[in-house]
Amino acid sequence: MGPTACGKTDLAVALAERLPLEIISVDSALVYRGMDIGTAKPDAATLARAPHHLVDILEPTERYSAGRFRADALKLMAEITARGRVPLLVGGTMLYFKALKAGLDALPRADARLRAELDARAAREGWPALHAELARLDPATAARLPPTDAQRIQRALEVCLVTGRPLSALQGGARGGALPYRLIEIALLPHDRAALHARIDARFRAMLAAGFVDELRRLRADYDLTPDLPSMRCVGYRQAWDHLDGKCSPEELCARGAAATRQLAKRQMTWLRGWQGVEVFDCLDPGLAGRVTAWLAGRLQGSSGPGAATDPV
Repeated sequence: MGPTACGKTDLAVALAERLPLEIISVDSALVYRGMDIGTAKPDAATLARAPHHLVDILEPTERYSAGRFRADALKLMAEITARGRVPLLVGGTMLYFKALKAGLDALPRADARLRAELDARAAREGWPALHAELARLDPATAARLPPTDAQRIQRALEVCLVTGRPLSALQGGARGGALPYRLIEIALLPHDRAALHARIDARFRAMLAAGFVDELRRLRADYDLTPDLPSMRCVGYRQAWDHLDGKCSPEELCARGAAATRQLAKRQMTWLRGWQGVEVFDCLDPGLAGRVTAWLAGRLQGSSGPGAATDPV
């Protein structure tokens, strides 16, 4: 686990080449086909060296969820351990890690008709108006959501309207059962946050130079996309969408995209500061791969039976 641009992919590939591991991506953006540059998706050569499960499994018009991730990951983990190998879960979508480890709240299924109605209302009135309605129905949830967070506002209103109870009152009733594995949990965090920010800024500039805006232009031509889709709400894509709509200049796109990515990294690090039972390594350490390989090999060496050599990392 770790913030964006901390080197998770490079470390995962190095580990997979040295130990009997198979990589499962824990990233809500890498699931989408065609979204390559803006997600910093591993390139074809990297994926050939170290295949990643749960990459390129959906069209950008589709929706993915923590619940679906948990089901997909558990299925893959069972298949990988049956092959005598170790699942290596790698990514920065902390909600997916939490869902995998702790299970999911017992909430109603999505209601396609109701969601369409809410989307239509938002198109007429704007998401801040629906956020105000949520504040009346579920003040606790509304207080933690910005008035432009369309996806979460929609879900919270959906739960209120379907169940007659606020989302905040229903959360906490976990389902899905205990995870049948002992986890070895590793976090990559920087000793110098400014150095991570410099990496983020440089990477976003490199994405733009590699054709990120053209990538989004092609996606908009090939698919019936809207800015409220989860795929298009990914960091970077939101800002590039505004640029294509003439709402910001190339210079503003670069500044806004990098700033949004730094905010994402801050949120990810906040999650990890409260995470229990995790071994922390400095993502800026030039000897990181060797250090983590040695530590992890020591944890796996000599283990056998259930909950041992096949434990996910």
